Amino acid sequence: MMKTNFQNMSYIWKKSLGYIFSGVSVLFILFLNIAQASEPKPWQMDLQEPAGIIATKATDLHNFLLVVITLISVFVLGLLVYVCIKFREKPNVKPSKTSHHTLIEIIWTVVPVLILVVIAVPSFKLLYLTEADKPVDMVVKVSGAQWYWNYEYPDEDVAFDSYIIAEEDLKDNQKRMLDVDNPLVVPEGTKIKFLVTGNDVMHSFFVPSLALQVYSIAGRVNEIWTEIPMGKKKYYGQCNQICGVNHAYMPIVIQALPKNEYNEWLKEAKVKFAKNTLKEINKYALLEKKEVKEIK
Repeated sequence: MMKTNFQNMSYIWKKSLGYIFSGVSVLFILFLNIAQASEPKPWQMDLQEPAGIIATKATDLHNFLLVVITLISVFVLGLLVYVCIKFREKPNVKPSKTSHHTLIEIIWTVVPVLILVVIAVPSFKLLYLTEADKPVDMVVKVSGAQWYWNYEYPDEDVAFDSYIIAEEDLKDNQKRMLDVDNPLVVPEGTKIKFLVTGNDVMHSFFVPSLALQVYSIAGRVNEIWTEIPMGKKKYYGQCNQICGVNHAYMPIVIQALPKNEYNEWLKEAKVKFAKNTLKEINKYALLEKKEVKEIK
């Protein structure tokens, strides 16, 4: 009987260890996929791979704050466990009559202030970096509408609309719910200022890997800048401001190209989008394309 029980326990332990090993293996594989990610991935648990100086510094600050909050949480948990054990109810225990402790009150006032000061220094540096008026290489105007994006290159007299590619029209290597017919094409290694406005309701121009997030509001122009790193690459984003029934169908794609390829694209764009003049682009998009392109 004892032998049978031992065999049963051994079988249960082996089975449990097998489940644990399988779970750890899956998590390890997911971690490897996330570590190499530069775009949204299924079951992604971490930030996207940062691109550019702003995204890199924002990710570093996030990781630093994660360490700080973890240490605080562990300390508070340990303190609670200690108090629960030390001061648990016992028979015939005379309770402490202490009501004030000057040293402890100084510590729990000064230490949080010091922690906030330590957090404030890198936070203010990052805030200054994002808000300061830095010299840029080009300017792009972004207009949000229900439910697409309009991009204008004021220095090049080029403007066009960017719509999601319907699932039935996807081609090889195009991503469902993320790829668009006309991505925002920019040259690599460029600092870009985005002038963001809106045509109707509030939208949000959000590209996490470039640390871009700014609201698109009708009648107002918001500014944000970023640095496009070297390398031919696509950066994916989406509107993350609930803007109506087709809110999920206005993704953002920024395509970084080498400068020679960008110049070739620009020549073709001036011909392809010639009818979309800067003065008429919004009117054309709203009156002509909205009914045709809107996803039902």
